[in-house]
Amino acid sequence: MRDWPSWLAVGRNVGAIALLAALGLQVWPEEGSWVSALWLAPVICLIALAQQGCFVLAHDAAHYRLFKRRAVNDLAGRVLAGVVGISMCSYRIVHRLHHNNLYGDGDPDLPIHAGYPRGRRYLLKKLGRDLMGLTAPKAYAYFFGSPAVFGTAGAHANPLDDTAPALRTAARRDRWLVVAFHVAAPLGTWWFGYLLEYIVLWVLPLVTVMQATLRFRSILEHGAVTDLSSPLTAARTNVGPWWIMSFLFPHNVHYHVEHHLYPAIPHYNLPACHAELAKRGWLDEAEVRQVSETVSMVFAERLQQTA
Repeated sequence: MRDWPSWLAVGRNVGAIALLAALGLQVWPEEGSWVSALWLAPVICLIALAQQGCFVLAHDAAHYRLFKRRAVNDLAGRVLAGVVGISMCSYRIVHRLHHNNLYGDGDPDLPIHAGYPRGRRYLLKKLGRDLMGLTAPKAYAYFFGSPAVFGTAGAHANPLDDTAPALRTAARRDRWLVVAFHVAAPLGTWWFGYLLEYIVLWVLPLVTVMQATLRFRSILEHGAVTDLSSPLTAARTNVGPWWIMSFLFPHNVHYHVEHHLYPAIPHYNLPACHAELAKRGWLDEAEVRQVSETVSMVFAERLQQTA
């Protein structure tokens, strides 16, 4: 592992957020100026994509693959996740179950990506609810260690009960720190006179556009697969134009087959892993598709069962 690619990725992501926040303040509408308010819409969308980037980097930290030193890795991961409302230490436990039980009864991500295609109307309705902020409470319950699938029979009532005591303790402490930050942030911005700007430029994209982006990306990574026997076919690597990859799949997260095969590979080495696997022919039968093809697949109508 090398630290400098991760520092570069963190710097780019944080820098993008800072620039977008500054842009948002620059175009902030004066009283009664509805035209100026329209400029905020693309800024809010771009901030949400940068917030997703924070989560993707925190995902690497959850795998202990952001920085070599454990203390630095965990501190960076907790900060990157915490500012977007996620407990990295809780997510670490939940995400391990996703890797260990991919498409199985204990996969906590099943409610997000299973069962596709379900029809264009169904998926648009889901994404629309995300964009209205209606699904944010359930999403954050997942990131705090309470995914919906664990309410089903035969699964653990709480993923935090299925882990080492040290990880459980860290998760519980981390959750309180995340809550404390998101209580302190609005109080601090109110004190300095920027509460409305904080809500519009940070909280609003967090509970709307980012939720839709996370859902859509997860479905593109695992939805509409037909062979669940191997990570080669139960996960999907999407390829496409660099600008789509950069916005929808930041920090090489689109190499998802490779990640499920080798979770210990850090994000900056996934392109080399993909190239090596392709050279050896190991991806010939894998779920590697153009992102445009995947989009068509997940928006397709539900397949009818024949007797």
